[in-house]
Amino acid sequence: MDGEAEALTRKAVEMALEGDGAALRLCLERIAPPRKDAPVEFALPAMASAQDAATAAASILAAVANAELTPGEGAHVMALVETYRRTLETTELESRLAALEGGKA
Repeated sequence: MDGEAEALTRKAVEMALEGDGAALRLCLERIAPPRKDAPVEFALPAMASAQDAATAAASILAAVANAELTPGEGAHVMALVETYRRTLETTELESRLAALEGGKA
């Protein structure tokens, strides 16, 4: 197959131009691949605490229930919210620990 990529590509293009559906689909997928990810737009409350993340999660579930988001989109956004919630929680615990350690000094 060494050195045959150009010839194979040319043949696939020729077949596509002659009306071969499979070759046409192959060529079009290379020219304009299907989008694997797309932005979603919906109302999401600001998050500054773990409780806010719970409110955001409820908003996501409502958006899925109201067909504003697909279940897959909702799951992806929910995963982002969960990651952010853990970050908020860790930051809060770190602050509390620093305050406790500071009080012992």
